[in-house]
Amino acid sequence: MKAMAMAKGKMFVPMVFVLLLVVHYVGGATYEVKEEEAEDDRILGLPGQPKVSFKQYSGYVTVNEVAGRALFYWLTESVHLSFSKPLVLWLNGGPGCSSVAYGASEEIGPFRINKTVAGLYLNKFSWNTVANLLFLETPAGVGFSYSNRTSDLHDTGDLRTAKDSLQFLIRWMERFPRYKSREVYLTGESYAGHYVPQLAKAIVTYNANSNNHPINLKGFMVGNAVTDNYYDNLGTVTYWWSHAMISDRTYRQLINTCDFSHQKASNECESLFNYAMDQEFGNIDQYNIYAPPCNNSDGSGTQTGRHTIHLPHRPHPIFRQISGYDPCTEKYAEIYYNRPDVQKALHANSTKIPYKWTACSLELNGNWNDTDISILPIYRELIAAGLRIWVFSGDIDSVVPVTATRYSLAQLKLPTKIPWYPWYVKKQVGGWTEVYEGLTFATVRGAGHEVPLFKPRAALQLFKSFLRGEPLPKS
Repeated sequence: MKAMAMAKGKMFVPMVFVLLLVVHYVGGATYEVKEEEAEDDRILGLPGQPKVSFKQYSGYVTVNEVAGRALFYWLTESVHLSFSKPLVLWLNGGPGCSSVAYGASEEIGPFRINKTVAGLYLNKFSWNTVANLLFLETPAGVGFSYSNRTSDLHDTGDLRTAKDSLQFLIRWMERFPRYKSREVYLTGESYAGHYVPQLAKAIVTYNANSNNHPINLKGFMVGNAVTDNYYDNLGTVTYWWSHAMISDRTYRQLINTCDFSHQKASNECESLFNYAMDQEFGNIDQYNIYAPPCNNSDGSGTQTGRHTIHLPHRPHPIFRQISGYDPCTEKYAEIYYNRPDVQKALHANSTKIPYKWTACSLELNGNWNDTDISILPIYRELIAAGLRIWVFSGDIDSVVPVTATRYSLAQLKLPTKIPWYPWYVKKQVGGWTEVYEGLTFATVRGAGHEVPLFKPRAALQLFKSFLRGEPLPKS
């Protein structure tokens, strides 16, 4: 059952029916030339940026010369001993949302944008405290990434995204040869539940069939991840009912009327979903059902079409905070990254893209042409290949909820190594976890769709345990 909505972090996802919708020395002159090329991408400093000890690079890598497709990246190296730390690639979802807007600027990156949008402040829970972070805006048409062939924006999907992302990584490592032998991990969230495993599979295939230097991929981790259309949708409806977002009557009608196995929802089923969201949800942030939404000046939420979705442009927002969470962070990114001085510092928009930088592209999302119905077959392949695989879920997200992920992963029927237990951070329960043969699943208590945004300390602990390949702490 296919329809498209947008989920932040993001993904224009299922409101259902998924609603898819180490220093490595490579010798002499070659190394020096490549390092000079990388040095051209060095960020000397961003407007309003505090002083930092780590190096940053950003720019473009052409992934298809014929079409003129080029993907934009931002590398923030590790704070300490970056040469000995792994390379971690982060992808956001949508499909059509920016890793710069979300991953880098409000989740795991070293900086946050302040409310005045005049500058940046440090994120003390940044993941670059333990790894080198590579944020990629993919596919072309997302953020600063572009294609000279406008038809690419109306004809893209999972296959091209994986192909272009692999090509990016190969060519990026030619520009940064010191990372060629480094351990590589892939991470992401939301519709990156497709991107990340698909890219991991592409890398494994490339390594098996290439005579070139293999990419040293060790594993991947995804959060609140779109995984399987049928079980994701069933789990989403179950979550809505179990969290009192919809009535018993609507829940029964959805279960009895909707055939979750179909790619396209029937008119009756779609009407039920629209009724649930429009009439029963109320004005909530569906990405964190207990947080205040970023409202318009009249107190209403932003409406787009039939669904309440998280979009960056909200006129006259009311800035409200709860537990340090600011629901209007996307708006700050939208303003900051459209500043000419910021784009110049980032070596971005050098070709003068004929549209504004946005956190998410409605055009790409609305024209997404191919999507895997289920990622579970890829999980089985990559478990067999021996990759480290972690899946985590913020438990107050109603867009790709924890129930959806649990229903989907249950279909793998993996033997349990370490039974379900609470894990801890700062003497508090951070969530719950279970370790299976070939895969670790963890929840993050009180986190929404973008786990590191809502629970940054717990998310960093999760990331550290993942990199070490160790179970989450029991005390």
